[in-house]
Amino acid sequence: MVNSIPSGSGGVLSQADIGNGLRQALDQGIDKEVSKLMATDGFYRNELVKILLPEELQKVDDGLRKIGLSSVADEGLKLLNRAAEDATKEALPIFVDAVKGISFNDAKQILLGDQRAATSYLENATQQALYAKFSPIINNKLGEVGATELWSGAINKYNSLPLTSDVNPDLTDYVTQKALEGVYKMIAQEEIEIRSKVSSRGTDLLQRVFALQD
Repeated sequence: MVNSIPSGSGGVLSQADIGNGLRQALDQGIDKEVSKLMATDGFYRNELVKILLPEELQKVDDGLRKIGLSSVADEGLKLLNRAAEDATKEALPIFVDAVKGISFNDAKQILLGDQRAATSYLENATQQALYAKFSPIINNKLGEVGATELWSGAINKYNSLPLTSDVNPDLTDYVTQKALEGVYKMIAQEEIEIRSKVSSRGTDLLQRVFALQD
């Protein structure tokens, strides 16, 4: 078994070094990016992840704005995003456990994988657990204002119309899925930064480990 790998800087990296470097990169991404999403407006003011109505229902939003009800439309969208922000506060312990569980073989494959290989690993390792955590929080938040029932009724009526594409009538599921997409998108953004910019590798270990994939 090979216990070390020559690094691009002429030194030698052990299996533990590579694993620790990859974990450090993921921790950096999670701490920096997921923490942003937990804050008020973390989703709502971030155009990369802001949760909007499904494309098929954009005309509802547009219609409200055209008749001077922009504030109503904004409040509706804000509610969806606030639910996602609240749910994301439950993500960190799940991510921490997933990062701790990365083996050397996982780390090596992730390091030499594509630009979002680490994010893809996290997605596979955490999506089910995150959905289970996010869903009840989002459901409670939306249920406080009766949004789930209103949404379900409106969408079922929309879906019954001829020549329309069906929209998911489950508001909780819709927001949960979009919240998860947003979390992984932000982590991927940080991963790409670390992989592509030496200046984003803030420690000696990160610099040495990621030199292997340059």
